[in-house]
Amino acid sequence: MKTNLTRDTLYWSLARFGESFAYIAATEQGLSFVGSLDGSYEEMTSRLANRYDIADLVRDDGKLHAYGTELADYWTGARTGFDSRFDLRGTPFQLRVWAALLDIPYGETRSYSEIASAIGSPAAVRAVGSAIGANPVLIAVPCHRVVGKNGTLTGYRGGLAMKQKLLRLEQDAAFRETRHEYAGRL
Repeated sequence: MKTNLTRDTLYWSLARFGESFAYIAATEQGLSFVGSLDGSYEEMTSRLANRYDIADLVRDDGKLHAYGTELADYWTGARTGFDSRFDLRGTPFQLRVWAALLDIPYGETRSYSEIASAIGSPAAVRAVGSAIGANPVLIAVPCHRVVGKNGTLTGYRGGLAMKQKLLRLEQDAAFRETRHEYAGRL
């Protein structure tokens, strides 16, 4: 859904996570896309074309360095949140869902129905699932924190293996933090 009247210049780069990578893209306003691990250039361009009227798509590793650093720091456990600005484009409903995802604390999960209730649309569970599936900024807008009502892992644009890695990373970090907190009291 293209929402602005001017054409956008989008900048792209690769964020590195050890042996893996993800394509990332941003406008002057903020981070616009984070792809799946070891995803394709085509994944990025097709997703961006659905949301932006692209005038130019320019590789600029320097311009996207800060975004890549935040993502890499998150992936190593050195960061639990993001300071980056976002340029998210979607329907008003999608934007409400993505905002609700940003409210899920690090290391915790929510069900689709909990997200639907959080945005004031408790009957819109399927629509919430569709909006989550359309999230253009994996990891930083944490759709990986949404699980099935019974806690099972459900679909994820980056693949269930990536979702599982992200959840394990967050749960392990939360466990270490809790253990450290209690150790200081003994």
